[in-house]
Amino acid sequence: MDSFTGIRFKKETAKRFQTFSRTYFKSHTEAMATMLDFFFYNEISPKEKLGPTGRTIEAKLLKRINAVIAIMRDVEKTQTKPTVAMIQSLFETEEPTKKPLIVEKKYAEEKKEVRFREIESTRFTTERESEAVKTKHK
Repeated sequence: MDSFTGIRFKKETAKRFQTFSRTYFKSHTEAMATMLDFFFYNEISPKEKLGPTGRTIEAKLLKRINAVIAIMRDVEKTQTKPTVAMIQSLFETEEPTKKPLIVEKKYAEEKKEVRFREIESTRFTTERESEAVKTKHK
């Protein structure tokens, strides 16, 4: 059986280590040995930063996703919708408008239209109103 040695830590650090050790390991010795092995095996210093944390990576990812969504919306608005509208207008079938036949002037019948015609029955709704108007003009 190995003998134990006392190491002096500040109270706050010792309490933090004890709670960490109890959470993940059976003994404090096992916790310390595993931590030392981790640093030696991976050849890193405990003072080094290992890189971005999960939160910072997530924040950057969300920014990029929002940028991609904005690009896609812009492409849809400026390119896709107008193109679809043009293609649909090409495939729509409309009845051709009937154009009058071109006929020589001597064969064409001239229609004389009266442009302004006043009809008495439609101008006034009743006879009384029409007579009232006539008396005003006299």
